[in-house]
Amino acid sequence: MATITFNAFSFLQKKLKSKGIEHSNATMEIGPGTTPNDLLKTMALTRDDVEVVFINGKVAPFNTTIQDGDRVALIPPGTPGPYRVHLGFKNKDLM
Repeated sequence: MATITFNAFSFLQKKLKSKGIEHSNATMEIGPGTTPNDLLKTMALTRDDVEVVFINGKVAPFNTTIQDGDRVALIPPGTPGPYRVHLGFKNKDLM
């Protein structure tokens, strides 16, 4: 098992809260080989709910293996234009 710190932003917070899932600096246990795609399935979220994932402050593909101690954040679609550039996910191939 690995332990990560998890955050979700914007409307994802409300969605996860309604499911009883911690979403703000939450400590979470995950199994070996877990990817952001796996997290979405576990949380009953779809790729339509999440535009980009950050791992340790950097944009990461959805098939990245999450490691013990990683910080993982999910960002929903609709983040305003200037923030997209600043956060580093404008025109990225995010798989």
